[in-house]
Amino acid sequence: MAETKSLFDGLLKNIEFAFTWTGLSLESRKRSSIDTIRCRFVFIFNFIWLNSDIVGAVSWFIEGIENGKTITELTYLFPCTTLSFLASMKSVYHIKKEDLVNQIVEDMRTLEEKGRDKINDKIEVIINKEVKFLKFVTTLLNTLNVMMVAVFTSSPLILITIKYVKTGTLELMLPFLDVYPFDPYDMRLYPFLYIKQIWSECVVLLEICATDYFFYTCCTYIRVQFLLLQQDIEELIPCKRISVGVIKYDEDVRRKFLDLVIWHQQLISSAEMLEVIYAKSTLMNFLISSIIICLTGFNVTTITDIAFIVIFMTFLFMGLLQVFFFCYFGDLLMRSSMELNDSIYNCRWYLMDSSFGKDLQFMQKRSQKPCKLTAWGFADVNLRAFMRVLSSSWSYFALLKTVYSAQRS
Repeated sequence: MAETKSLFDGLLKNIEFAFTWTGLSLESRKRSSIDTIRCRFVFIFNFIWLNSDIVGAVSWFIEGIENGKTITELTYLFPCTTLSFLASMKSVYHIKKEDLVNQIVEDMRTLEEKGRDKINDKIEVIINKEVKFLKFVTTLLNTLNVMMVAVFTSSPLILITIKYVKTGTLELMLPFLDVYPFDPYDMRLYPFLYIKQIWSECVVLLEICATDYFFYTCCTYIRVQFLLLQQDIEELIPCKRISVGVIKYDEDVRRKFLDLVIWHQQLISSAEMLEVIYAKSTLMNFLISSIIICLTGFNVTTITDIAFIVIFMTFLFMGLLQVFFFCYFGDLLMRSSMELNDSIYNCRWYLMDSSFGKDLQFMQKRSQKPCKLTAWGFADVNLRAFMRVLSSSWSYFALLKTVYSAQRS
C-alpha cells in the first residue's frame, strides 16, 4: 500500500526530468522567484535555440523550391521541421495553461486523499496494472527517443567517414539542412553548429515527452479514480436477501450517495480541465502527425540510401507511436467514464425503495455522456481518431506519390 499512498506524486516524479530541461513546470504556484526566473530563462533559451534552426530549415526549403530541387530532396527536411514546430507549440500552450496545470495537479492529490482508504486487493491489482502499462509506454518512448538522437547524431559522421575512405575527400555534413548567414562548414564554426543542431533535436523530444507524458499520467490517474468510484457505487447497497424487505433510503445512505455524486463531478471537472489544457495543441498534433507520417513514409519508399532509410524508418515508427499513445490514453479515459454506467446498474438498486432509484437515474444518465477529450472540438481523442490520422496520412501519401511519379515521367 505504500506505493498507492503517493501514487500520483510518484508518477509525476517519473516525468520530472523532461520538465526540468525544457523550462516547463507542473507546480508554478510553489516556485520561488528564483526558480521562476530559472524556468523562464531555460524555456526562452531553448525556444530561441530551437526556432532559429526552424527558421534556417524553412529558408533552406524556400531556396530549394527556387533552385528547382526534386520533391524527394524537399521532403527530406520537412518531417523534422514540422515535428520541431509541433514541439515548440506544445510547450507554448503548456506555458499559457500553467494555472490549469497547477489546478489539475492539486485536484489529483485531493482525489487521491479521498480514495486512499477505498483500495482493496482487487483494485490494487488493477491499479498496479495501469501504472505498469504507463511506465512501459514512457520507457518505450524514451528508448526510441534515445535511438533517434543516436541515429541523427552519428549518421552524418558515418557518412563523412565512408566518403573520406572511398574518395579521400573530407566533405563535412550536418544532421539537418539549415541555411545560415555564414559558412556553416568553416571548421571554426562547424563543431558548434553540430552540437547546436543535436541539442535542438533533444529539445524537440524533451518538449514532446514532457507535455505528452503529463497527459498520459493524468488520463491514467483519472481512470484509477473512476475504478475506485465504480467499486464504491457497487458496494453502496449492502448485499441482503430480498425476503428481508426493502432497504430504507435513510440519511446514512443518502449521505454516502451524495459523496459519490460529488466525487463523480470532481472527476468530470478534472477531465474538462485536461480538455482545456490540451484541446488546441491536440488539433495541431493531429494535423502535423498526418503530415509527418505521410512525408516520412514517402521518404522511406523513394530514398535508396540504406542509411537514410534507417533514419526515416525510426522517425516513422516514433511518429506513429506518439500519436497512437496519445489517442489510446484519451480513449482509456473516455471508456473509464462510460464503464461507470454498468457499475450503477449493478449496485443492487432493486433492494432500495423507489426514491433511491429516481436519484440514481440522474447519476446514470450523466455517466452515459462520456468524459472525452477533443482536438478543439473537431475530433474526439480516441482510437478512431488515430485511424482518421492514418487515413489522412495515406491520402496525402497517395497524392504525393502521384505528383512524384508525374515529375519523374
